[in-house]
Amino acid sequence: MFKSWSPLARISIRNGLIAGLLGFVLLLGLYFMGKHPMLFMIFFDFRILLFAIFMTLTLKEIRDNYQDGIIFFWQGMIANLIFTIVFSVLIFGLIWLLCQFYEPFLENYITNALEQLATVEEEIVKQLGKKAYDSNFQSMAATNGYVLAKHYLWQSFIISFFLSIIISVILRRQPKIDKE
Repeated sequence: MFKSWSPLARISIRNGLIAGLLGFVLLLGLYFMGKHPMLFMIFFDFRILLFAIFMTLTLKEIRDNYQDGIIFFWQGMIANLIFTIVFSVLIFGLIWLLCQFYEPFLENYITNALEQLATVEEEIVKQLGKKAYDSNFQSMAATNGYVLAKHYLWQSFIISFFLSIIISVILRRQPKIDKE
């Protein structure tokens, strides 16, 4: 049944599953090396490189092997969206399960996040407002596995959106129109 699907969907789903599993392994690796992966700034997140590699491979495979070297921008965006949905849903479920069955992951996140919030300079607290700062502090203590996984899911979509545009533009090839 999977073979009868469009290459655009089939390859995007396959690569999303592979990237999701690899991303989860990287996430666990960072955690067990002492760097909680949920506390990295989004600019230094390993998903940027992971997405760039897998999205490029996905679009190149579709373009070169199934579409005679031609892929339109909209096809690239759809393929990358399918890839991102599969990646995000898979990793959402794995993070949620990890938080359910390995409580130190969530506890470590909350402890480290509260420590980071406590070290914020007074100037930043003034910019945010004391009320917003206190609200963040209280909501962090009440974080659960679902909230943590959902946050990771939405970050994945944000990262993916910008990369999808760039990669789809770079890899698109349109048919040449004869100028006669």
